[in-house]
Amino acid sequence: MTKQIPEKFKRFFWDIDFARLNPSEKPLFVIQRLLDKGNNETVRWVRNNFSREQIVETFTKIRDFSPKIGNFWALFLDIPREKVLCLQKPYQSMRKSHWPY
Repeated sequence: MTKQIPEKFKRFFWDIDFARLNPSEKPLFVIQRLLDKGNNETVRWVRNNFSREQIVETFTKIRDFSPKIGNFWALFLDIPREKVLCLQKPYQSMRKSHWPY
């Protein structure tokens, strides 16, 4: 696994010190951010730098994905919907209470 994220992806990590971000130390965070906020190029990079198991683990341990993204990856990676945290009713209800649109 790489220890550095390409500089062109810095815009997806606007809220942290990008220079100190090490994908091997925080793989789930990096995967989540790039798959949820990224584009085709970031998806390719994630798939080339992280294992399928790490990507699946991200969807089963981190709920901060949009439901559309979670549903797509659940179908693509054959993850049971009940294991994808962002698709669970309690999270979706809480999400709608914060942003009802």
